[in-house]
Amino acid sequence: MHALVATIVHHPEDARILHRQIRALVDAGHTVTYVAPFRECGVTPWDRVRSVDVPRAQGRDRLSSLRAARSALAALAPQADLLLFHDPELLLALPSKRPVTVWDVHEDTPAALLTKPWIPGPLRRPLGRVVRGFERRAERRMRLLLAEEGYRPRFRGNHPVVPNTTEVPDAPLRPPGDERVVYLGHVSEARGALEMVEMGRRLREHGVRLEIIGNADGAIRPLLREAHQENALHWYGFVPNDRALRMTAGALAGISLLHDTDNYRHSLPTKVVEYMAHGLPVVTTPNPMAEALVTRRPEGRSGTVVPFGDPEAAAEAVLELRRDERVRREYARTGHRIAQRSFHWPVQARLFVKQLEEWVAEAGGPKVSDERPEPTTPTIVPGLVPRQHRRHPRTALSE
Repeated sequence: MHALVATIVHHPEDARILHRQIRALVDAGHTVTYVAPFRECGVTPWDRVRSVDVPRAQGRDRLSSLRAARSALAALAPQADLLLFHDPELLLALPSKRPVTVWDVHEDTPAALLTKPWIPGPLRRPLGRVVRGFERRAERRMRLLLAEEGYRPRFRGNHPVVPNTTEVPDAPLRPPGDERVVYLGHVSEARGALEMVEMGRRLREHGVRLEIIGNADGAIRPLLREAHQENALHWYGFVPNDRALRMTAGALAGISLLHDTDNYRHSLPTKVVEYMAHGLPVVTTPNPMAEALVTRRPEGRSGTVVPFGDPEAAAEAVLELRRDERVRREYARTGHRIAQRSFHWPVQARLFVKQLEEWVAEAGGPKVSDERPEPTTPTIVPGLVPRQHRRHPRTALSE
């Protein structure tokens, strides 16, 4: 099977897209062509897939990305058995002649629009209604995969769920220490950026360093740079997921200070699962699914819940864990055990690949050669110049 995978919004090394789904397809013996913004993100494509570079859609600058994506998908779709795309924007760029088409729904898009700083406030709810209409039409025209059970009520059909689980190591690299706390993921105001900066200042007074690993919204970057310069926190920027997870090892805790928004209310933050998988106690706001996972599992507690918008409470929760080594190690052990039992990605990977294979089989089966591409002969799309394939030096996908 030849899968054409596309994103213009997400980083090409997005954990769900590259480290989970594309890796699962390649490991199962399938060919993948990956359309993504490699050049703008400074990413060397993985040499086990064909890669095509397109501009990245950011803020209000999306038209050039959509045009490039439309050209790329129109050229590549006839060669593929499956088109798997990851951005609602790409609903506007799908070619008329295309193979089995699957939209991987990552988030509640209309709810997410309410927190996008680049969209004028008065337009957010009306635009959300427009997006709902696109979603209903898309449901009639293509297959859907959902990243969360909580997304089901948005759609009429019964669509399969591929949750954002993670690779869970047999044992954490190190037990939780007492010198630093970590945040892993994209940084925005709705994800607690302002609270984290204030939290970092408070923790610094007690000799604890806050480390933030992830890209940030444009409006938040100056704030993080300033806090980094004043030593209130250490901001690494984007780091590939596999390396970022290794960087969390031995931290005192992993934090998730999401706001109480519609988009997060029914979603399980992937970062919480990743913290647990790598042996970190969790400090989270009372997002319902995160709170249930951290405090109401039969295996026991794996962290602490703090109020929304309260950096002082978050800092104090970290300091309490620092004072009690027994509790933080117990939380770490419990969280790792829960992640191993319920959130190990290889189980979902098999189901994910099987589902795509079944959809292609229903459409008549693979229709093209499934030979692996040579690393030095990338696909060329008219008007686009793919980056040359080179081996990525630091990725979990390396052979």
